[in-house]
Amino acid sequence: MTAAIATFGRVLTAMVTPFAADGSLDLDGAQKLARWLTTEGGNDGLIIAGTTGESPSLTHDEQIELIGAVAEAIDGPVVAGAGSNDTRAAVELTERATAAGAAGLLHVTPYYNRPSQAGLSDHFRACAAATDMPVLLYDIKGRTGRPIAVETMVDLFETVDNIIGVKDANGDPAQTAKLLSIAPPDTEVYSGDDVLTLPLLSIGAVGTIGVATHWVGNEIQDLMKAFFNGEVDKAIEINRSLIPSYSFETGEDAPNPIPTKAMLRLLGLPGGPTRPPMGPEPEFVEIEAKAVLAGLGKG
Repeated sequence: MTAAIATFGRVLTAMVTPFAADGSLDLDGAQKLARWLTTEGGNDGLIIAGTTGESPSLTHDEQIELIGAVAEAIDGPVVAGAGSNDTRAAVELTERATAAGAAGLLHVTPYYNRPSQAGLSDHFRACAAATDMPVLLYDIKGRTGRPIAVETMVDLFETVDNIIGVKDANGDPAQTAKLLSIAPPDTEVYSGDDVLTLPLLSIGAVGTIGVATHWVGNEIQDLMKAFFNGEVDKAIEINRSLIPSYSFETGEDAPNPIPTKAMLRLLGLPGGPTRPPMGPEPEFVEIEAKAVLAGLGKG
């Protein structure tokens, strides 16, 4: 099986943002966590200041500080979350994140104001024009209220040189298959939903931008190697062993990144509390985290 190009590597983590007990940004912790994830943790690169990184509750200055600190700390690519539902703000963040050392940019669909597909196209074009780094779109209609239409994505991939692919969290592999059937052959789809990573690989995805990869990055690397080596049965077996991790990473009473921060605490890694309005960590989360680690033989 021919391995598709993956500009940023096959396994990336959408990294949490460590905070101190008083809620302030923990840059030393972020650097320590980033180094661990890209050495012992099995990750090729990191997404910084994305939704898992609590970007909605970071100031723009904090985002840039965080991106710069992580870019300085690791050798792998840092892909910066620079999205906004205000195009001018997204352009400014893109320029600042590029200057801070980002190797790529992640741009989420503008949320809440629900622009038209023409508006989305104009927005993404403006963001891409603000950097010479590669750009990934982020399609996650469940959070933004607006999907990026297949036709809109294909047009962007065909006409904007540095828009190279998409973090796919639309939850519809059939739609992704349609996208890949008509998009340029070098289009890069990254799974944005851990439980759908293996299904998306089967239709042409190049890798994953994960959450459970905070603690199972090495296992996901093994899954990738098995899949691209044609050992599909082995990839399926590995994937089955990771279902409890996928189930644990978010839920109605403990939404992402609350479970991940509990897991990092058990592993002795920086994470700290979440910022409001995420809410307090329910008591059951640590119990479940211990059970997940035990099931992985890491307890």
